[in-house]
Amino acid sequence: MRTRGAAASLITAGYVRVNGARIAVPSRAVKCGDVVTIALDGGVRVLKVCGFAARRGDATAAEGLYDELS
Repeated sequence: MRTRGAAASLITAGYVRVNGARIAVPSRAVKCGDVVTIALDGGVRVLKVCGFAARRGDATAAEGLYDELS
């Protein structure tokens, strides 16, 4: 996803689950260890949250904050 707006659209459309439960609002908090499943046109991505950044960073820094399970 390239923007927060695109992510919010996927959530409100029902394409995102946290720990197996569909979420309805983009403001849903996640914590370390949560598993986020995202259904995309090209397939399904399953990500495990491993950490959080104190400040916004680039994509390389973000890759260290989750594990790809799919």
